[in-house]
Amino acid sequence: MKLAQTRIVVVLAIAIVLAFLVATTSGCGVINRIRAKNQLNEAARAYREGRFVEAEQHSREAAQLDPNNKTAPMFIARTIHMQYRPGVQSPENIKKAQEAIDAYQKILDKDPQADEAYKAIAYLYGAIKEDQKLRDWITARAVNDATEPTKRAEAYVVLASKDWDCSFKITELPTNKTTTIDPTNHKATVSYKKPQDPKDFTQAQMCVKQGLAEAENAIKFDPNNESAWSYKTNLLLEASKLAEMDGKADQKEQLTKEYQAALQRTTELNAAAAQKRKDEEAHKSASPPKG
Repeated sequence: MKLAQTRIVVVLAIAIVLAFLVATTSGCGVINRIRAKNQLNEAARAYREGRFVEAEQHSREAAQLDPNNKTAPMFIARTIHMQYRPGVQSPENIKKAQEAIDAYQKILDKDPQADEAYKAIAYLYGAIKEDQKLRDWITARAVNDATEPTKRAEAYVVLASKDWDCSFKITELPTNKTTTIDPTNHKATVSYKKPQDPKDFTQAQMCVKQGLAEAENAIKFDPNNESAWSYKTNLLLEASKLAEMDGKADQKEQLTKEYQAALQRTTELNAAAAQKRKDEEAHKSASPPKG
């Protein structure tokens, strides 16, 4: 009997200790979560007042107190981002931008759909003149089958815009075009000629070819994307300029027809979007205020 009673006492003692440990651990977890929330409140206050270094410190403290907190990582990334000074290309400033990129990347590692983090990285690559990294970053989203179609279309539109800009900067150089005024009706006519450097002409051709493919991909993933059609239109205009420069009148004529068809579709989409916005505003005005 005494042995049995002893065993019961031991079991009860162990159970009490375990219960105490569980309660203590749980209590610490709750306390840390509360402390983490307080740290984030302090971070938000410092952020609003422009004290970004202090805001970062509070955000990191919150992350240490509550590693599962989903808000803290974004606070860390934002506060580092705000310490970057746009337009300043000093090594220290570029390093700060890279720190922000790394912080945003950690968010994307856990949540690939975190759009704010994705767009922030794209902005920062552009700001520090990392053009190839920016193109690679956007291309990765464009070709990712796991990305939803509309977002893939947006990525392709950005790429198409860059290739249009590449060609436009060449074709619109004063040395590559001539403007004449008809004295009878005072209308201006612009004609285009090849750049003096053959490499510029080749570069523009490559950009237009690549840009048109990107615009078509954007339209494939989002057929009614206004921007995709707009860049397709502008890239076809660039292609017609290059055909004129190359003395290919038949090609220029065909490209002009394609340009006009794309322009019509772009105009239709713009009109539909404008009407939709107008209808939405009318609906808001007609709706009674919420009490």
